[in-house]
Amino acid sequence: MKLSFDDYVMAFSQDEHLSSLTGIGRGIEREGLRVLPEGRLSLKPHHKSLGSALTHPNITTDYSETLLEFITPVSFNPETTIAQLQDIQKYTLSKIDGELIWPMSMPCFVDNDDAIPLANYGSSNVGQMKTAYRQGLKNRYGSMMQVISGIHFNFSFSQSFWQSMQKISENKAPINDFISQGYFALLRNYKRYCWLIPYLYGSSPTICGSFLKNKTTSLPFKKSASGYMYLEYATSLRMSDLGYTNSEQSSLEICYNDLDGYLDGVQNAIHLPSENFAAFGVKVNGKYQQLNSNILQIENELYAPIRPKQVAKSGEKPSEALRNRGVEYIEVRALDVNPFSDTGISIDQVYFLDVFITYCALAESPLFTCQQQQSCDENMDEIVVRGRDPLLLLNDNGCDKSVKAWGNEIFKEMQKVAILLDSAYGGEKYSQAVANEQKKLIDPNLTPSAQLLDCVVNQNKSLTGIALGQAHEYRQELLNRDYQIYSEQYFTEAAIKSHQEQNDIESADKIDFDTFLADYFSA
Repeated sequence: MKLSFDDYVMAFSQDEHLSSLTGIGRGIEREGLRVLPEGRLSLKPHHKSLGSALTHPNITTDYSETLLEFITPVSFNPETTIAQLQDIQKYTLSKIDGELIWPMSMPCFVDNDDAIPLANYGSSNVGQMKTAYRQGLKNRYGSMMQVISGIHFNFSFSQSFWQSMQKISENKAPINDFISQGYFALLRNYKRYCWLIPYLYGSSPTICGSFLKNKTTSLPFKKSASGYMYLEYATSLRMSDLGYTNSEQSSLEICYNDLDGYLDGVQNAIHLPSENFAAFGVKVNGKYQQLNSNILQIENELYAPIRPKQVAKSGEKPSEALRNRGVEYIEVRALDVNPFSDTGISIDQVYFLDVFITYCALAESPLFTCQQQQSCDENMDEIVVRGRDPLLLLNDNGCDKSVKAWGNEIFKEMQKVAILLDSAYGGEKYSQAVANEQKKLIDPNLTPSAQLLDCVVNQNKSLTGIALGQAHEYRQELLNRDYQIYSEQYFTEAAIKSHQEQNDIESADKIDFDTFLADYFSA
């Protein structure tokens, strides 16, 4: 039975279904560069006291030894998730010899990107594969792009939510199929409306000039009196062509209409050769320059503002996990690090994202044509480089709309979702979060991108100085804070256990790396 957004809102407001909204699961992955107190990138290896980057459940590295990644487990309370992140960062800061965590997405001053050390995960086959993959990223896109930091927000509805959705819609499909269909409807709506995320939360409108060194760009950069490059109306250069993108992927047709079509598109990209990447070779003089010369070395290389996810079992590829068990949660990847929050994401952002994602799940979500999906991508491209331009018009399914007009239409619907969630959880936190964000549509100067540009351009402040001031402040605040969820003993024991687990993995290897890699891709 086809239902409207208002039909779902009305149905979920009934006691029979309202409680199913309270089972939202959330997890956060926050990336952050280790920097020296004066603002330069630390080139020290990952600190041993933090544990093994290969096996630690909460503290690891991403592209580089110096790019930390903090991971919270799934929790069902926003306050708990933020507290976990604060605890993880408190412990980390206590173990990195006075280094700071850079509080912005775009990197600090880097005078030689070749000096950025690749992440090292040890001598096991799995560890070598992770490092070889990163060597491929370095060759393909350069190290500077890979030390851009972001926030990944993992989100899932409860089983009871999907059971309510199925009952309301009178759908008779097997529950796992229904859940995957529901998440893909959510994904399509996210693609339609995700331009709101960098508009509201983009925090990278200006960059250090060292980031542009040896890069060609057609973007009309200006230079502030303090020496920083900026775009007047930009929101998130991290999400632009300068940032975490892959031009080779622009020709891929990965459709979000259903799980099978999506997985077929990903598999095609993994096996599609690239002439450009073939020029690097694969194994040269005994050293891997990349895992292969295809457009995607592995699935992780697919750069997208959102991904469907399923927890993979040991030895299982992400696509195999999705194919075998369907979608379990979604990963929102369009968030800049919030420089005005000690954790890189605020509790109010979590409340808003709950509303936004729930709206995407309940709103009508027709299937995409390739042209419609491309139009959504173009809206995102426009927002990240000129989202606060008063003349900007976005394409809403063939109709040109201003950011304010279209945004207010979406917020009008999201207010209904916020009331639902407030009814389910109690209080008015969700309605207040939506009201606060809507003010940014009325006055773009309230956006973090505008606030940063005001400091750098109008007040002639140093972007590095702003970042360092925040980093020092957050370090002191977090070190002075008591542990809330974890304890120092927990992290100490987790570090010891992770090193032992890495040793066990290395000892268990029975084949050489070449054979391991051939087996991995043949499977």
